[in-house]
Amino acid sequence: METYDVAVIGMGPGGEHVAGTLAERGLRVLGVDHGLVGGECPYWGCIPTKMIIRAADALAEARRIPALAGQVGEIRPSWAVVASRIRDEATDDWDDTVAVDRFVGQGGTFVRGTGRLTGPGRIEVDATPYAVTRGVVVATGTRPAIPPIDGLKLVPYWTNREVVEAKELPESMIVLGGGAIGCELAQALARFGVRVTVVEAADHLLPMEEPEAGRLLASVLETDGVAVHVGSSARRVDREGDGVAVSLTGGRVLTAERLLVATGRRADIAGVGLHAVGVDASARTAPVDERCRVVDGVWAVGDVTGEGAFTHVAMYQAGIVIRDLLGEDGPPADYRALPRVTFTDPEVASVGLTEDQAHGRGLPVRTGSTAVPSTARGWIHKAGNEGVIKLVADADRGVLVGATAMGPAGGEVLGALTVAVHAEVPLATLKSMIYAYPTFHRGIEDALRDLG
Repeated sequence: METYDVAVIGMGPGGEHVAGTLAERGLRVLGVDHGLVGGECPYWGCIPTKMIIRAADALAEARRIPALAGQVGEIRPSWAVVASRIRDEATDDWDDTVAVDRFVGQGGTFVRGTGRLTGPGRIEVDATPYAVTRGVVVATGTRPAIPPIDGLKLVPYWTNREVVEAKELPESMIVLGGGAIGCELAQALARFGVRVTVVEAADHLLPMEEPEAGRLLASVLETDGVAVHVGSSARRVDREGDGVAVSLTGGRVLTAERLLVATGRRADIAGVGLHAVGVDASARTAPVDERCRVVDGVWAVGDVTGEGAFTHVAMYQAGIVIRDLLGEDGPPADYRALPRVTFTDPEVASVGLTEDQAHGRGLPVRTGSTAVPSTARGWIHKAGNEGVIKLVADADRGVLVGATAMGPAGGEVLGALTVAVHAEVPLATLKSMIYAYPTFHRGIEDALRDLG
């Protein structure tokens, strides 16, 4: 039986970073993955979808120019060109050889296959056993969560992967799920000429974000031609000719050529064998402490931990695990200022707690907000300036515990707010700052004024 210091099961962004760094530091590292090294992000997630969104946003900007609006609006843009560019530029022609070679060049050993824990210090990859002396890192990510809707298994449907891999787009599409993935793809596809309908069971889009942002985004999507149904869920899916029919609660029936399922993602705790080291096999995520330890000798990073399905969380946790395995000092995990961005147009960026979440924790809440169109930069920007900046403060401590920056470049505006939440910058200090004019981030000053 071969023996390694560390085994990393799952070579997505976080796992690849842990494995490569530890190998460079001289440890004997076994990296395991049944799929492409790099995980969801470079092949089907962050990078290719943002390329799609970039192309769609460019079309929208052209349509906002009166002299071009008619000309651009009459053109059905070439999806094939965008899809080809994604394959050529974002994914190295869908070949992870470069990533594998890089890891091996760092001193690691890579095995293609399905890895799982079989006990303390033991893993197997497709029935081949390995011994591990220092620790196992689980970084197996998540896969699309397919809801138990009657008839869904009997009809063809897409997830985000099929959208990215598509060489041609359908004439019409129903999107189940109004979260970040559903909204981003719905808007982008609509701008490429697809008739899109979004169905979200919650009472507003982006259910994890501020209701104001979700309601405003619905209005923006409708301007793009997207039909939005909130507060309603699919109860049945049937074939309808060459397409699908989705029956909603309340009796409405929607039809389209294609169905996209974007109802969240799910980890497979049992599949990676965490029950072999004492984790409940029915657990939805891997329970981790402030050092990302599951149990002695086992760590977890990324989506599988349930701390946020974002590449930046996986990379943040990877740094913590690297230090812990090497016996180095460093701060523990702190998710109070976790930033997140939905890359619609406008972007919806947020950090920390929403107003409802802050109330739920019993905090004495104060809020302040400003509409982006009312700011100087928003007024200058005109078309496409929809958005809101909202601040959530702990009134007793006089610090921000959450914030939302929805608008053009909302993800960039969020940088200042993330620092404020993370460092607990006093509100008095934030109010005393100089904010550059005319910028979108200057709207923070207006929201602070409204906060009182």
